Amino acid sequence: MVSFATLVALSGCSSMSNQSVDKNDSVAAQSTEGQLSLQDIFASDKFRVKRPAPTRWLEDGSGYTTLESSKQVKGRDIVRYHPETNARDIMVSAQALTPEGWDHALDIADYQWSNDGDKVLIFTNTKRSWRTHTLGDYWVLNRTTGELRQLGGDAPESTLQFAKFNPQGTKVAYVMQNNIYVQDLDTFNIQTLTNDGSNTIVNGTFDWVNEEEFFLRDGFRWSPDGQHIAYWQLDTEGTPTFTMINNTDSLYPTLKQFPYPKVGETNAAMRIGVMPADGGDTTWMQLPGDPRMHYLVRMNWAGNSSQLLIQQLTRKQDVNRVYLSDISNGRSQKLLSETTDSWAEYVDDVKFLDNGKSFTWLSERSGYRHIYRVERDTGKMTTITRGNWDVVEVLRINENDGWVYFIASPETPLERYLFRAKLDGSGVLERLTPDQPGTHSYSVSQDAKYAEHTYSDVNHVPVTDMVSLPDHKVIRTVVANDDAQKAVEKINHKPLEFFRVSARDGLALDGYIMRPTDFDPNKKYPILFYVYGEPWGQTVANRWGGWLYLWHTMLTQQGYIVASIDNRGTKSPRGFDWRRSIYKNLGVVTVRDQYDALQEMAKRWDYIDTDRVGIWGHSGGGSQTLNALFRYPEAYDMGMALAPVPDLTLYDTIYQERYSGLLPESAERYKETSAITHAKNLEGDLLLIHGTGDDNVHFQGSERLVNELIKYNKQFEFFAYPNRSHGLYEGEGTTLHLRTMMTEFLKENLPAGAR
Repeated sequence: MVSFATLVALSGCSSMSNQSVDKNDSVAAQSTEGQLSLQDIFASDKFRVKRPAPTRWLEDGSGYTTLESSKQVKGRDIVRYHPETNARDIMVSAQALTPEGWDHALDIADYQWSNDGDKVLIFTNTKRSWRTHTLGDYWVLNRTTGELRQLGGDAPESTLQFAKFNPQGTKVAYVMQNNIYVQDLDTFNIQTLTNDGSNTIVNGTFDWVNEEEFFLRDGFRWSPDGQHIAYWQLDTEGTPTFTMINNTDSLYPTLKQFPYPKVGETNAAMRIGVMPADGGDTTWMQLPGDPRMHYLVRMNWAGNSSQLLIQQLTRKQDVNRVYLSDISNGRSQKLLSETTDSWAEYVDDVKFLDNGKSFTWLSERSGYRHIYRVERDTGKMTTITRGNWDVVEVLRINENDGWVYFIASPETPLERYLFRAKLDGSGVLERLTPDQPGTHSYSVSQDAKYAEHTYSDVNHVPVTDMVSLPDHKVIRTVVANDDAQKAVEKINHKPLEFFRVSARDGLALDGYIMRPTDFDPNKKYPILFYVYGEPWGQTVANRWGGWLYLWHTMLTQQGYIVASIDNRGTKSPRGFDWRRSIYKNLGVVTVRDQYDALQEMAKRWDYIDTDRVGIWGHSGGGSQTLNALFRYPEAYDMGMALAPVPDLTLYDTIYQERYSGLLPESAERYKETSAITHAKNLEGDLLLIHGTGDDNVHFQGSERLVNELIKYNKQFEFFAYPNRSHGLYEGEGTTLHLRTMMTEFLKENLPAGAR
């Protein structure tokens, strides 16, 4: 996707302490009391927010595990806590995870328990596959005998992926170099299950585009009885290869090449097969349609060891068909389908109930995203939640007690709360989060009796508590972040205000506005808009905004109004029609809403100086920034576009075809909705920034835009960060340099202060 996640992830960590700073730099100089500086935000720990260590709730209900530094050896212990009493015991010591002859324990990137708890699997020494660290080494510890062994035999370093125990805890399966293996934990003998893996045949994992857009990484599943393994196989033959040049890391340039299907190009062929876990032939599931014109987006064992539940999207992504496939012969029967005139959603939150006789499902067929129960044999659906609001995320299903726990916000799209509903379809609905406006997230225990609860709002950094459920009683505070909160409270600022404004067709749009600290309503101030505007992000929400909020606050101290608008189509829980209204209209309707909001805001607040209007965004927000400058040159005086997609045909098949349609039938829509088509209209000041090592939104797009602007003699500023990826953060000093450049460009081209 055109990633909004980069900004969201960074927003949680308000400082970048590894940045080097010139203390004589006037822009980045230390602030006076209450005043913010770039150094405060991006090169100090002043506002650093601590996060709780990752919590793993144990299946047996005995508590949760986390990682803590060992007092005995260099490394971390796996420690168990009881949520109520906070009783602590070390389940696996760092000493037990220290290989013979080593002076330190294994560095734990991830870990998993066998079902009986007797063994633990450690993922370590990791490196990136595509955009995530899925490659590494695996070690298994037998807690009974104390034996610690590395898996993979003589496998090259950091080449194993997705290792996991069979349900019986006697074997581990993993992927290595596009083949699947099983290793016995008694003999440590290795059984090769597939042997056709190559540069183009991919078993048990995925190519770049499926990892990025469908979050498909781990590509195989043990059957519940441990007798079979179901897996994806991809054939990338025919998918065009993209090449990136690294000019900085060696004397001569090096090349990185990988299959990357751009709009209209050939996708990998996908199929799903099942094979015996002790070796043998694969039975391929028989699904209709050209395997290069469909996506197999999700696969689960169907509550038993004889059938698979497979979700198949058409390439256009307007239909999601759900099949039950018999593993003995591959025959598949369609169980249900979701059909739209735009794009259909696939479902992550499938859980089988009643010994596999039914499963939970999410659907927007009512006009809003709700939870349903589906009978496995008939496809009959029972509604669990209902109403003119969206289920945002399913967190936990407790079949024994008959409840499903989920996040929603029926009253306002700006907030998030914990609810539960009865699984029997009776319509019983309970809100468990107290009346505390803001954004609430939860890690719920297996038995749903406890949860780790994290809360924030625009004025408060995240605080994490352990709570009991359903009464939501606070047992203790896990992470308080008192120092960061005290630092925030000392900031000189005007309150952030949420508001609504109407688009030209009367649709209400959510927004926020931040006014200058020396605000005088009788004067006029420049305004800077922050935009994302695409289906994978929501900018207007009552949550802590991290570095983004701090930087925007710094700008208000310097005499700017800062605002943001969620145009239609953004990831706001406002229903099906809201989200689908931008189909084949990205860059048109999205930016029209932004323009309409500006006009209505200027009428409502005459202290907005319409002769000093700026806009900025990253990724999809960079694309919308370009569209605003090019489509409404009379309204926007300057813009900063980071890592944009100026030509939509240059992005990948899955994301862009989902929202813009297929070629050749939608060729005219691609032309009209691409910012590059309208580049000749640029009148304002543009700062264009891109990383040359961006494997997601390719540098190629900005280069094409540069040529188009040159053709029309449009002057602009362009900065390329060598070998940086889509997030523009790698390398010493990068973050501070980037934000300093943006701040200086803003001051130069959108003069601050009242008039």
